[in-house]
Amino acid sequence: MGKRMTASPPMIGGYSYLRPLGSGGFADVYLYEQDMPRRITAVKVLHADTFDAEALRTFNVEADTMARLSAHPSIVTIYHASISADGRPYLVMEFCPDTMGARMKRGPLPIAEVLDAGVRLAGALETAHRAGFLHRDIKPSNVLVTTLGQPVLADFGIAAALNAEEGPEVFAMSVPWSSPEVLSERVSGSVPSEIWSLGATLYTLLAGRSPFESPKREENSRDALKARVIRAKYTPLPFAGVPPRVDEILATAMSKDPARRYASMADFGEALRWAQYELGIAPTALEVAAPEWAAAAPIDFSDGRSRGPVVTTVNPDSRRAERTRKQLEGAAVDRDGLFVAAPKRSALGPAVIGALVGAVVVAAGTVAALFATGVL
Repeated sequence: MGKRMTASPPMIGGYSYLRPLGSGGFADVYLYEQDMPRRITAVKVLHADTFDAEALRTFNVEADTMARLSAHPSIVTIYHASISADGRPYLVMEFCPDTMGARMKRGPLPIAEVLDAGVRLAGALETAHRAGFLHRDIKPSNVLVTTLGQPVLADFGIAAALNAEEGPEVFAMSVPWSSPEVLSERVSGSVPSEIWSLGATLYTLLAGRSPFESPKREENSRDALKARVIRAKYTPLPFAGVPPRVDEILATAMSKDPARRYASMADFGEALRWAQYELGIAPTALEVAAPEWAAAAPIDFSDGRSRGPVVTTVNPDSRRAERTRKQLEGAAVDRDGLFVAAPKRSALGPAVIGALVGAVVVAAGTVAALFATGVL
């Protein structure tokens, strides 16, 4: 199949189009400049010819999930999502000029850089798991590099809830980095399968090729790769100087039996930190969101509504709306045209004012009488 041509960029209020960045199966990505505040952004736009109910549901999941998770420093930042004037949903995000996958194609990455990225991504994925999300497509091309050179996880387009009943079962297969149980369609995603995928991604960055890729190109068909992954026979990293400890960590993460892998991304990240320590590398902080954040309201994975700037989900008859209406009825407007709260009235106000007026009248009468009798 030939490569799909990038569609014309949409007109988006407050943004100026600069150039295309790339095209995928369901969306195009463009470079735009935001007018206020001024900054460069990447805008992902859903293809018009793939825009159906399922595509919109998937887009909503990606926008909501990434917006929720992008508070983490190792997940790409989302600025805005809406629908363009021509009806195409779009997602505005942080512009990252490179990917770990592209860097790897220029040559294997230094072990210190890969271990650092591994700890950061493990923290990001542990945060996602605690919030109830699976990424389901962890691979080098989905690890972007920010303008400050830091790795960040992107593309939650096929994310799923840890509770599989919340969304349709979709098997996402990026073959060289998917776990044996996903390729065998025993599960569509799980915490152990994500641990496998992160391990395979780190192996790829260190080796300059995927874990089960043969040096002979003709032996790397999709079916051949899939069969080797399902057998899951780990091959040590193919170059000298790799400490045995690193191979042990990756072999554990990529064990054929999910129960023999690390119990969580946090455990995987801590193992990578110990490898850094043993190699004399300053351990990277394992950053994981607090439990209070993870307990926030869940995302609706079945939401296929068309959501844009003119759509509201507030019930006009709700008690909150009624309270707001009453507050505005008694509000004043300042010189900038903004509402300010009206002063609260006290039930004692009229009585106090009446008493003060009466006292003034009595005092005035007393003074007048004193003048009349010559006392004053």
